[in-house]
Amino acid sequence: MENKVVLNWSSGKDAAMAYHLLTQQGVAVSQLLTTLSADYNRVFMHGVREELLDMQAHRMGLPLVKVKLPASPNDELYKNAMLNVLTTFKESGITTAAYGDIFLEDLRTYREQQLAIAEFKALFPLWKKDTRQLVADVEDAGIEAIIVCLNDKYLDKSFLGRKIDRQLLADLPANVDACGENGEFHTFVYNAPFFSAPINITQGEAVHKKYDSGDGKVWDSGFWFLDVMTAEYSN
Repeated sequence: MENKVVLNWSSGKDAAMAYHLLTQQGVAVSQLLTTLSADYNRVFMHGVREELLDMQAHRMGLPLVKVKLPASPNDELYKNAMLNVLTTFKESGITTAAYGDIFLEDLRTYREQQLAIAEFKALFPLWKKDTRQLVADVEDAGIEAIIVCLNDKYLDKSFLGRKIDRQLLADLPANVDACGENGEFHTFVYNAPFFSAPINITQGEAVHKKYDSGDGKVWDSGFWFLDVMTAEYSN
């Protein structure tokens, strides 16, 4: 049994379900870790405001470590930043990291290789689970999340703000993974059984962005982001 685990917290449903399963298994998550854009103070790819991320951690009663990187960090910069933070965790007695990944083999291999350098073990509580069943499990567990980012190559703007539940399963196109595991969409959790209280959110404007792929070319798809806001304070 793992005594101390850091959970890579994306602010979305997969991280929340991973936390739910880990605690059911008696695994003690003692820290949350999130990477954010230093340029915008938002969670990478999800586009969630930093203050909402803080509120999630506060509702969970867990310390949150943030790694802030440029909007488009290169791999070396990312690796060095993560190695530094893992070294700090190791000094406090944490040597296991957990992730909400489901079936991307190359991503799992990448994570395990980087963790090995820091002499860390990896946990993947959602690994190889059926993604349609996971959506049902999220709903049954009382985890409430909405879509806050989507790839317009797969979904149209109307899916922004949709709740993660069985009705969404019925409406998703056949080429879209039920959990968005291929990057089709990302989510924000505003309520969960392990939150001390729901986060009262309002849905703001939708913004469309295209990104440089790193080789001077623009990706052939864009992303819609929903600006989620709250009038609450995290403490």
